[in-house]
Amino acid sequence: MRRFDEPTSRFYISELVLVLEYLHETQDGIAYRDLKPENLLLDKDGHIKLVDFGFAKRLGRDGDKPGETYTLCGTPEYLAPEVIQNKGHTTAVDWWALGILLYEFLTGYPPFWHQNPMEIYKQIVNKPIVFPSEPALSPESKDLISQFCIVDRSKRLGNISGGAGRVKEHAFFREVNWDDVANRRSKGPIVPPIKAADDAQCFDRYPEDDGNHSSFTDEMAEKYDHYFADF
Repeated sequence: MRRFDEPTSRFYISELVLVLEYLHETQDGIAYRDLKPENLLLDKDGHIKLVDFGFAKRLGRDGDKPGETYTLCGTPEYLAPEVIQNKGHTTAVDWWALGILLYEFLTGYPPFWHQNPMEIYKQIVNKPIVFPSEPALSPESKDLISQFCIVDRSKRLGNISGGAGRVKEHAFFREVNWDDVANRRSKGPIVPPIKAADDAQCFDRYPEDDGNHSSFTDEMAEKYDHYFADF
């Protein structure tokens, strides 16, 4: 599709807002730290599934404030400035990445890009986000992206007082019924063409997969199948 229209983008971003709210506002205060298109899968009804928690970290909470960590990790185009500057970062990095993701959904490319990762880091720290004239983005989408991608994390939407609740109140989500989103009351804009529960046509086959892997036993099914009940 190259890029998404605004209703499609809004559907996925809305679901991700609820994912981040859940991760951030639990007592564990989990920072995901690797939000990008490659880590978003679709289930059989077209809903977002966030995968690959290899960079996720429990930061805990100090009252209303999340804990901090200093590990440099993530994907260059999506890193928040405070990660690059090694100032210590919190769950606020995920809201920055959500802004970058929305920009990429709507335009087809991220706002900061270069073949050399060091140049990407310089752009993130020093350059403001510039919106293209084509495709034309709505004022609401541009404002949401700008509020997510504020270098000063104390002013970043999602990280300011009110947390994810303030994000939900933004004009970009004016027509969103958050209870409907949470309860998956409508199918996603892209529904995978699944023919059966074991249909793997949407996944790449790799040369090293010669089919000689071990069998999926009844014991394994009993142990693991419930994790994939809604895929």
